[in-house]
Amino acid sequence: MKKGNMWALLPIGVFLILYLGLGLTFEYVLKIPMGFYQVPIVTAFLAAILTACLQNRSVSFDDKLNLMAKGAGNKDILTMLLIFLVAGTFVGVVGRSSAQSVAYFMLSIIPAQFAVIVLFVVACFVSTAMGTSVGTITLLTPIAIEIAAVSSFDPALCIATVIGGSMFGDNLSFISDTTIAACNGQGCEMKAKFRGNFKIALTAALATVAVVGFMTAKQTPAEITGSYQLLQMFPYALVLAGGAIGINVFVVLLAGVASGSLIMLLSGQCTLIELIGNMGSGASGMFETSMVAILVGALCELIKEHGGFDAILSVIRKLFKGPKGGQIGIGLLVGLMDIATANNTVAIVISNPIAKEISNEYGIAPQKAACLLDTFSCIFQGVIPYGAQMLVAVSCAAEMGILVSAFDIMPLLFYPFFLLISSLISIFLTAKY
Repeated sequence: MKKGNMWALLPIGVFLILYLGLGLTFEYVLKIPMGFYQVPIVTAFLAAILTACLQNRSVSFDDKLNLMAKGAGNKDILTMLLIFLVAGTFVGVVGRSSAQSVAYFMLSIIPAQFAVIVLFVVACFVSTAMGTSVGTITLLTPIAIEIAAVSSFDPALCIATVIGGSMFGDNLSFISDTTIAACNGQGCEMKAKFRGNFKIALTAALATVAVVGFMTAKQTPAEITGSYQLLQMFPYALVLAGGAIGINVFVVLLAGVASGSLIMLLSGQCTLIELIGNMGSGASGMFETSMVAILVGALCELIKEHGGFDAILSVIRKLFKGPKGGQIGIGLLVGLMDIATANNTVAIVISNPIAKEISNEYGIAPQKAACLLDTFSCIFQGVIPYGAQMLVAVSCAAEMGILVSAFDIMPLLFYPFFLLISSLISIFLTAKY
C-alpha cells in the first residue's frame, strides 16, 4: 500500500464546495429561483480535475492524462455510458405518451393513494431481477413522473421511491456487479451472503413502505381522469417483463427501442425522419450524465495515484478495533470510497483487500464482510447527489419536462436511511461475526 496523502482528497472538497456550497447559497441564502441549477455539475467536476492536476508535481501532465484516460476507460464507466445512451434512445422513441398510458393503467387498477407504494415494490422487484439500479431508474422514472402529474403526489417523492427500490435490488441481486464484486473479493458464496443481507434489506424495505404509506395516506389524490392505449404500453410492458425475468439490461432496452419504433411508425404517430430525430434527441439528453461519469472516472484515478484512497484506508485501520468496530470500519471504508468514486462497484473493488484483512484480524465471517461492503456501498451510492442513480433520475425527469433537483429528492430517500439503521442494528445485536 502506498503512503497515504490526505491532501490528495482536496479535489473532492473543491467539488463539494462548488456544487453543494454554491447551490445551497443560491437557493437558500440569495433566494435565487432554481438556485441549484445555476451551478453546472460538469463545471464543478472540471474544477476538481484541475485541482488534482495541479497537485502531485512529481507526475508529468502527460502521465496525468494517461491516468485520467485509464480511469475514464474503466469497464464500469463504459457500461454505464452505454446504458445511459440506450436508455436515452428508448425514452426518445416511446416519448411521454407511453409513460402516460402506463401511469393511467396503473391508476385504473389500484387505488390512487397506493400508487407510490406500488412504484417502490415494482422497483424492488425489477432491480433484483435485472441486477442494475440505473436500468431500473431509467425504466420507472418516466412512469413515476406521470403518476405524480396526474395526482397530487410530489414528483420528488415518486422519484425518491423509485431510487430507493432500485437500490434494494442493486444490493441483493445475484447478477448485480456489487454482489459479484463483494462475494468474489471476500471469498464467500452468494447464497451465504444473500441470507444475512436479505433480512437487513427486507426490514428497511418494510419500514419504507410503512413511511411512504403513512405520507401518502394523509394526501387526497387529485381526481384522475385519463385514457390509456394498450398498444402504447407495450414497449414499457416488454422491458419491465424482460427485467423481471432477469434478461440483460441492454437486450431489454434494445427490445424496447425496436418495439417502440415499430409501434410509432405503424400507428402513424411519427415519420421515419422524426423517429430518427427522436432517437438522437433522447440520447443527447443523457450528455451531462455521461460526461459526469467520465469525469468522475478520470478524477478518481488521479486521486488514487496521489495517495488519497490509501489515506482513507490508513485512517480506517487506526480508528476501529474489535469485531463490532471492525464491521463499522468496513462499512465506513466502502462508504468513503463510494463518496470518492461515485461508483459502488469500484468502491467495493478498492475496499476488498483491506476489508479482508480487517475480517481476518477480528474474526468476521467472509459472508458478513461481503454483506457490509455491498450494503454500505448501496447506502451511500443511493444518496450522493452526483451518483449515476441520482443523475439519471434527474435527467429522465427533465426529459419529461419536470425540473427537480437532487436536493429535492435527497430528504425523501427513506430506503437508504432505513437500510443504514437496519445495518447498524445488525452489527450491534449480532453475537456471531
